[in-house]
Amino acid sequence: MPHIPLDEKLPGITGILNYRLDTALPIRELTHILLRGNSTLTQGERELIATIVSHGNECKFCTAAHTAAADLLLGEKETTDSIKKDIALSSVSDKMKALLIIAKAVQVSGKNVTSEMIDQAKKAGATDLEIHDTVFIAALFSWYNRMVDGLASVTPTDPAFYSRLATILAEKGYLSSENRYAGLTK
Repeated sequence: MPHIPLDEKLPGITGILNYRLDTALPIRELTHILLRGNSTLTQGERELIATIVSHGNECKFCTAAHTAAADLLLGEKETTDSIKKDIALSSVSDKMKALLIIAKAVQVSGKNVTSEMIDQAKKAGATDLEIHDTVFIAALFSWYNRMVDGLASVTPTDPAFYSRLATILAEKGYLSSENRYAGLTK
C-alpha cells in the first residue's frame, strides 16, 4: 500500500508523477530527451542502462518496466537477461559493456566512477556525449527507483502489464498526453 494517496490504476512512477503534475512535466521532459531524444545510442541501449540501474537498486517496478521496454525495442529478450547476470559475458558491444559498468557505478555512487572506467569506455568507442548521457540516465533512474520504492508505489506482478507499458513507452515515449495510459490496466 502506498505511503501517500496514489491512483492505483497508475502503478509505479506513473502514479507518483500523476500525484503532482507541476513537477511531473520537467521530469518527463528530461526523461524523454535522455531516452528518446537524438543520440548515437539506440533507444534500446538507453533502456538497457535504465534496466541495469533499476535491477541493481532492486526496484521491481522499474526493472520490469525497462526490461520490457528494452526487450521490445531490441526485438529479443536475451540481452536484458544477460546484462543482469553478467555484463562481461553479455552479448552487447564492448562500448555498451563499458557504459553499463559506468551506469552500475553511478547506481551506487557517482564517486564510484573512475578515470579507468571512462578511459575504457572511450577506448571502446564511447563519445563524451554517450558517457554524459549514461551518467545522466543512471542518476535519473536511481532517483526514480528511490521515488517508487520510497513511496511504496503499486507494483503489478502480471507480466502482461509491463508488456502493455513497454508498448506505450516505445510508441509514445515519456511525455504526458491525454489518455496516455488508456488500456494500461485491464
